[in-house]
Amino acid sequence: MRHTKLIVFAGLCVALGVVLPLAFHSIPNAGRIFAPMHIPVLLAGLLTGPVYGLIVGIVTPILSSVLTGMPPAAVLPAMTVELAIFGLASGLLMRYLPIRGYVPSVYLSLIGAMLLGRVAAGVVNALIFQLGSYSMQIWVTSYFVTSLPGILIHLVAVPHVCFALRQVGLVTSLREAALKKGHC
Repeated sequence: MRHTKLIVFAGLCVALGVVLPLAFHSIPNAGRIFAPMHIPVLLAGLLTGPVYGLIVGIVTPILSSVLTGMPPAAVLPAMTVELAIFGLASGLLMRYLPIRGYVPSVYLSLIGAMLLGRVAAGVVNALIFQLGSYSMQIWVTSYFVTSLPGILIHLVAVPHVCFALRQVGLVTSLREAALKKGHC
């Protein structure tokens, strides 16, 4: 039953990652500004561990691109790397950070994963997809300046969802399932 909870929650996160951006994309450039697909991937990593977080981070942008055309093909590779690192890193940091207390663990894991994912996407763009035409200024502008509203939303929304799910007991059962299966 515990493994089933992890799969169901991961599937829910993938579904949210496909549907949530649809609401934001009625606003011009809202995907880049608010990064709504990041929210369920970060939640998956934090709540189910690195394995399911990684899977959700890979599957979500690819499935969304196939079903909705968002993200576009030109953005898809770097975004897939970014989200895969978000899911993996948030799960690993949540498990291995030597921090006492759930609240600081969530925030530090979230911030660490967001930084690592953005660095990985920048490296992938610089070395593979935009070789020779990518700069530090482009990276900072696209991953930090343009997406600052999204970063702020993630720093508020993701921990609050984690805390709410913990209050109703779902996080505990997901974490126990992940730990028992070795996914977290």
